[in-house]
Amino acid sequence: MSFFAILCALLIEQVRPLGYHNPVYGGVLAWTRWVSRNFDAGKPHHGWIAWALAVGMPTLLSFGVYWLLVLTLGLPFAVIWNIAVVYTTLGFRQFSHHFTGIRDALDASDESLARSLLAQWQGVDATSSPRSEVIRRVIEHSVIAAHRHVFGVLAWFSILAAFGLGPAGAVFYRMSEFVARYWAHKDGASVQPSSEWVQHSSAGAWNAIDWLPARITALGFAVVGSFEEAIDCWRNDAGRFPNRNDGVILAATSGAVNVRLGGGGLRPTPVIDPLPRAQAGESIAGMQASDSGSTPGREPEPAHLRSVVGLVWRSVVMWMVLLALLTLARLLG
Repeated sequence: MSFFAILCALLIEQVRPLGYHNPVYGGVLAWTRWVSRNFDAGKPHHGWIAWALAVGMPTLLSFGVYWLLVLTLGLPFAVIWNIAVVYTTLGFRQFSHHFTGIRDALDASDESLARSLLAQWQGVDATSSPRSEVIRRVIEHSVIAAHRHVFGVLAWFSILAAFGLGPAGAVFYRMSEFVARYWAHKDGASVQPSSEWVQHSSAGAWNAIDWLPARITALGFAVVGSFEEAIDCWRNDAGRFPNRNDGVILAATSGAVNVRLGGGGLRPTPVIDPLPRAQAGESIAGMQASDSGSTPGREPEPAHLRSVVGLVWRSVVMWMVLLALLTLARLLG
């Protein structure tokens, strides 16, 4: 059933991607703000209470609706609920328009437009960046976005669904990522700034939750790419990136397609209120510390963008085939 839900969600998303301003997103944003406003009182335990409520309630709601449908209307309606939830949490089209726009600009040799699109996407100052730096950043942000919007959701959904929890894993993963990203934008925020303890709790929980999915994604990239180089880069260069989980994925990507990642970071663009960027789904990478050294590999060039797209899609196919085989084995067993 997990395989069927994921397959249907991916196919629907390719035909009719979820719009940016949608009721689900608006509800999640309103819920996160309400929790922060009412439970973030600036004490250490308040951080964990706020995180547990913000993430736990939507997760329990998705699980409760799933079993209510199973017990009342039957399994087919529960499957439809699974597909609907996975559709809202998993998908390439939630970020791929940024990648496509920059890639098309580079293919047309319009580097100024590519720099402008990158600046709009990640809030970095790319006006004087060389072409290779722009491509490097596009690869890094796109790979991490693919992990958080596709592979991480797929992993948590599949694992918890195997234990009868329905779509709870997909909601749990995406809510954990969202609240960590949303609450991290504190400095300069003019609307409901988050306390240090809320940020600390959500960031710590997110690092723990993303530990296994990050390594599953890296392993998938290694299998469908250059395996030995990806594993070697994973072992030796993951620590070059500010976030260890992201570093595992980026190091494996670097080895899998032989591209140099990491190195000098772009400067974040000064903003009055960074919260809209967090709400829009943009990563925190542009506001983190600069990377400490680059991985081995070739200088980033436009051909690497196509290689990364192929790497991601081959990995999706591989995991879908694996899920299909596991589902078949379960049915036959």
